[in-house]
Amino acid sequence: MAGDKAQRRAAMALLTSYHEARLADLIEHVRDGLARYDAGEIDAFELDAVMHRYQRAARELWKFCSASGAHAVTIARLLEESTAADDLPDWWELAKPRER
Repeated sequence: MAGDKAQRRAAMALLTSYHEARLADLIEHVRDGLARYDAGEIDAFELDAVMHRYQRAARELWKFCSASGAHAVTIARLLEESTAADDLPDWWELAKPRER
């Protein structure tokens, strides 16, 4: 019982750490978009597209990381395996708009 609780706590800590780090990565895309807008490289509509893509990516990341209890342990294990295999999701790329 105590082992399970410690395992869940460790899993939650891993998920929280991963979530925060990936959010920081996504925010860098927004910073880049703002800098490009300020430099006149993109217009307001293109910056708006960057902001929407950030929102989609952050939402998918949140859904992945918002586990609790035994589910958190499963997701943390998946995260560890993906890290070891260098096969982590690219949340920005996954949020890329579909071609019409």
